[in-house]
Amino acid sequence: MTTVQALRIEELKAGFQGEILLPSDGAYGSARKIWNAMIDKRPAVIARCATTSDVVRGVNFARDNGLALAVRGGGHNIAGHALCDDGLVLDLSQMKAATVDPAGRRVTIEGGATLADLDAATQAHGLATPVGINSTTGIGGLTLGGGFGWLSRKYGLTVDNLEAAEVVTAAGAVVRASAAERPDLFWALRGGGGNFGVVTRFTFRLHPVGPHVLSGLIVYPLAEAKAVLQQYRAFAAQAPEELAVWSVLRQAPPLPFLPARVHGTGIIALALLYAGDPRQGEPLIAPLRTFGTSLGEHVGVQPYVAWQQAFDPLLTAGARNYWKSHNFTTLQDGLFDVVAGYVEQLPSPQCEIFFGALGGATARPAPDSAAYAQRDAEFVMNFHGRWEDPADDPRCIAWAREFFQAAAPFASGGAYVNFLTADEGDRVRAAYGPNYARLAQVKRTYDPANLFRMNQNIPPA
Repeated sequence: MTTVQALRIEELKAGFQGEILLPSDGAYGSARKIWNAMIDKRPAVIARCATTSDVVRGVNFARDNGLALAVRGGGHNIAGHALCDDGLVLDLSQMKAATVDPAGRRVTIEGGATLADLDAATQAHGLATPVGINSTTGIGGLTLGGGFGWLSRKYGLTVDNLEAAEVVTAAGAVVRASAAERPDLFWALRGGGGNFGVVTRFTFRLHPVGPHVLSGLIVYPLAEAKAVLQQYRAFAAQAPEELAVWSVLRQAPPLPFLPARVHGTGIIALALLYAGDPRQGEPLIAPLRTFGTSLGEHVGVQPYVAWQQAFDPLLTAGARNYWKSHNFTTLQDGLFDVVAGYVEQLPSPQCEIFFGALGGATARPAPDSAAYAQRDAEFVMNFHGRWEDPADDPRCIAWAREFFQAAAPFASGGAYVNFLTADEGDRVRAAYGPNYARLAQVKRTYDPANLFRMNQNIPPA
C-alpha cells in the first residue's frame, strides 16, 4: 500500500464505528468468503458497517477514490455480487436489528439481517411476511430481487409487502423511499436489485402466520416422476392460495423418515406449507398422498420457523454452486420428459431440480406496478448444480447449461433476477421486460455514474 493509500484508509477509519479490514488483517480471509465457494475475489477494503453513517462513509469513500463498490448483506447471491476485486465491500452483516409493531403489523429491519433474523423477530408475535426458503439468505438481496417462498401464493412477493426503505444513494445522501416519498425510487427498489443505492432499513407489512403451521414432505420414487408431476400440475391449478406445494427432484438425503435403502436413490418430493388453520389444511393435502408409491412422508404441525429452516442443511455455505432457471406460465408434458431425462444424469449427489409454485397473490399486481415484472409466472424452475470439488466445475456447469437449453422451448422467456448467475447479464432485460427502460431512467436519476454496478446491472439511460 502506498503512503497516499494508507492515509486515505486512515481517513475512512476516522469516525467509522464498525471495522475496516485490509488484506493484511487476520479476519480478512474469512470476511471475503461468501455462500458460493466458486466466488473467489479479493477486495482492497472490507468495511463492516455498524450504522447507516458507516454506510454513508463507505459509499463516499468508494466514489471519491474511484473504487469498485460491492454491497454484502447475507452474501448468498449465486452470482457473487457481494464481493469485488480490488475495490471496497460494504459488509452489512452486523446490521440486523429488528423492531416489530405487533398492533400495526409492521417490522423494520436492518439491511444485513437474514431471513432467520426476520422470522425470529416477527414470529414472537405470530406474524410473518413472505420470504425465501433458506433462512441464511440475506433479507436485502432477496427483497431487492423480488422474493418469494411458502407464503407468496397467499400474501404475495416480498416486494409486494415492502412499505418503505431507508436508502443511501450514490451521492451519499440518506433518503426514505415509499409510496409517498420518492415513489420512483420505491418503484425501482421493488425488484430492481441493488442498482439504486444501499438499503440500510426495510419496513414490511406483516400477516398472521403460525407460530405453528401444517408443513412437510411427501416422497415418491424418481421412476414415477412424470406421473407425479402431471398430478402435481392438476392439483396446483385447483389449490387454494393458502397452500403452497413445491416439487423437488434429486437423490434422497439421509432423512430419518425414509428407509435406509432409499438414501442416495432418485426421488421426487412434494414440499408443502398451509398458511392457515392446520385443521382446515389437512383434508386439502390428502390427495397429495395418492400420487404414486409413497417412500415415506414427514408432514405435521410444526413451528413456522422450523419449516423455514428445514432446507438449510442442504444449502450450507462452502459448496460450489451454479444455477440455471426458467419461468413457466404452464407446465407441459414435454417439459416433464426433459426433466425426467436430465434428473437421471445429475452430476453430483447434491444437485437438484425444483419447481417453486407462484400464482395466487403474486399474479394480481399489474406487471408495471413495481420493477418486478414477471406476474404471469405460475412456476419457477431452478436447476441447482451443487458440488464440492473444483475439478467437477466443467461437468456440473455443462449439465446445468444443457438442461437449461433443453427446457427453454417450454418456458415463458422471463427470468427471476435473484437466480441469474454471473454469466447471465444478457437475461437482465428479459427479467424486467417492459419495465427495463423505466428502470434505466430511475438509475440515471439516482446513480448516473453507475457506482452501484456489482449486481445484475441496469446501466443509466
